[in-house]
Amino acid sequence: MTSTSKSVCDPKNYEQLFNTHSTTVFNFIYYKCGDRQQAEDIVQDAFIKLWRNCSKVDFEKAKSYVFTVARNLFFNEAAHKKIVLKYQSNPNKSINNQTPEFLLEEQQFMEKLNEAIAGLPEKQREVFLLSRIDKKKYSEISEIVGISIKAVEKRMSLALIALRDKLGNI
Repeated sequence: MTSTSKSVCDPKNYEQLFNTHSTTVFNFIYYKCGDRQQAEDIVQDAFIKLWRNCSKVDFEKAKSYVFTVARNLFFNEAAHKKIVLKYQSNPNKSINNQTPEFLLEEQQFMEKLNEAIAGLPEKQREVFLLSRIDKKKYSEISEIVGISIKAVEKRMSLALIALRDKLGNI
């Protein structure tokens, strides 16, 4: 670290970094996962890690450091969720008149669907979930992800083809 460089360990500088970059980091992660709470937690953890390593991080590189940490935390959580989805059982606790066979088939299908979505490449999964879960239009997805509408259409098409291959025509 050069003597003219600001120190990340200075609380005022750290606060400036947080105020300047936390919203952008939040949006970056939120668009990847679509879960506000998860995005908030990851941003918080990334800035905590920055504070803990403040003496090792140059002020000029702090933004890049926080984005890298946040992205890695997201990937770690995504990998963990993939494992959880694989082994998660979703017992239906509501009383209904559906047969146990139907409920079992439904549970198996949901597990297979979650596994298939989790198995999509990140860019396709991101576009698919923004469209189908967050109900975003292709133009909104284009803006969020920072790609053209044509690229959104291509990723969505590839995601649907991959899901169709894994799940069959339902």
